[in-house]
Amino acid sequence: MQGENLGDEFVPFHKLSQWLTYSLLEPLQKLGLYVVGLDELTGLPGYRNGGLCLDMGLLRAQDSAVFQRRYLPGSEVVVEWRSLTVILLDKIATAMGEKLHLSATELPLVKILQGGTWAAGRKIATELRAGGVPPIHIESDATVF
Repeated sequence: MQGENLGDEFVPFHKLSQWLTYSLLEPLQKLGLYVVGLDELTGLPGYRNGGLCLDMGLLRAQDSAVFQRRYLPGSEVVVEWRSLTVILLDKIATAMGEKLHLSATELPLVKILQGGTWAAGRKIATELRAGGVPPIHIESDATVF
């Protein structure tokens, strides 16, 4: 893509598009297709992974009032939370790979996500908050975050 403004060439991934990509990997591999570059995919900045980062203390809010308000998906709080979640998922994957003595090719982020961060985020949220809601309240129809 090209455009007149700086950044026009970038197309942000939508969470559901990323989820679809991850969901198709295993069936494609079972069909015998060799999928390369799995270690280059980004983490899913959804509220389960983001909630895990907050609930486990990997992220802390500078002001606890952030947990009392509701935010639109494009708000500074939510955008920063999502960005930090993507970074932390990479760090979690690296740490797990090092602990298990596996390279990013042998243990790509997709396996870390599939193997536990989303499920762990959901479980911990359910233990900490009624209904397992995310720690930061988002005004959304769930197609963004």
